[in-house]
Amino acid sequence: MAHPKRRQSKTRTAKRRTHDVAVAPTLVACSNCGALKLAHTVCGQCGFYRGKLAAEQTVAEA
Repeated sequence: MAHPKRRQSKTRTAKRRTHDVAVAPTLVACSNCGALKLAHTVCGQCGFYRGKLAAEQTVAEA
């Protein structure tokens, strides 16, 4: 196996880690009901996607 001959500097390590961040998901308003939803997904409130009904909503019973 490979074995490092020299210790990596703090600067080099930090440069590699610059992209290791959590990114918030992109939320958009539904064109049908206006609720916030993930982009390119069916709306969880009304079931519409790109102006068409994609999923029927069911009422959960307690």
